[in-house]
Amino acid sequence: MNQDILNSNCGGALGCPTPLAQKEKREGSFKKKKILVIAGPTATGKTELSLRIASGIGGEIISCDSMQVYRNADIGSAKPTKQELKSISHHLIDIRDITEPFNVADFYEEATSSLEEILLRNKIPISVGGAGFYVHTFLYGPPKGPASDKEIRGKLEADLEKFGVEMLYGKLYELDPDYAKCITVQDKHKIIRALEIILITGKKVSEIPKPSEEDLAKEFDFRCWFIYYPKPILYPRIESRCDQMIERGLIEEVISLREGLKQNSAASNAIGYRQAIKYLDSPQLDNDWKHFVSTFKQASRNYAKRQFTWFRREPLFKWLDLSLSSIEHAAEIIIRDLEQN
Repeated sequence: MNQDILNSNCGGALGCPTPLAQKEKREGSFKKKKILVIAGPTATGKTELSLRIASGIGGEIISCDSMQVYRNADIGSAKPTKQELKSISHHLIDIRDITEPFNVADFYEEATSSLEEILLRNKIPISVGGAGFYVHTFLYGPPKGPASDKEIRGKLEADLEKFGVEMLYGKLYELDPDYAKCITVQDKHKIIRALEIILITGKKVSEIPKPSEEDLAKEFDFRCWFIYYPKPILYPRIESRCDQMIERGLIEEVISLREGLKQNSAASNAIGYRQAIKYLDSPQLDNDWKHFVSTFKQASRNYAKRQFTWFRREPLFKWLDLSLSSIEHAAEIIIRDLEQN
């Protein structure tokens, strides 16, 4: 990978097919409004950078994260501090109880509603997060597909319980290898949803039509940035942040959320929470603790690796190597780009 800013053509328009308001409003007051998108692997400093930029341009932040929506899931989700949340307006943080499910369709509805509110205040929306699927949905709209079928979904969930996720992932790989390569065996909900779509429609998920770039470009002027450190620098940062989360009380947080997590399989499988639950279910001997710490760090590094892979497929992002630039300078670069037509 080039150790500098890549994909330099990203500064052009990227649109978003969105139900923000009536068609007349989208084509009028909202058309070509600038929206900043900051993505990047875990532990790169997205929060610090976004706060600095928001302060400089009068922006408001939309969290693009599946766990920060949950109240009291603070440490494991790397949620901004209470002081940071007070300093800049944030959206999609602390909007659900841990018992409530939250999927990408819910995210899209909440995010586009927040987007409209911010634009109506003549502020600049700043989407911040590293979840590739959520970022992609924010830009392009939610994945298309049939409504869920309770009977088919129930059978797939029973198969998951009986045969395990590896078997279902293997089945998906046979039926739709292109889509299967885009996710991992840990993505239980995506695996079940993909198999459900295939069983209902007889079509591969990878064959479902996506919005054309020409249609997307009619909506907003998205300025998209992927910030990162090279892996030899990033991985120690990730491990250090895992240690900090543990020191701040990750295990205690999971204990306090445990009953709610039992009702929310997606949240209980999030990185950090999944490993902590497994430790709490163990005899909690020294080896169990060491296994918890090592698997937490390994899962976090693997997630960062997947984030790099995902965003390499996103052509609308400029890449900014933070090992060559301070956070302050990176903010200046992004603000300067935002000020250009």
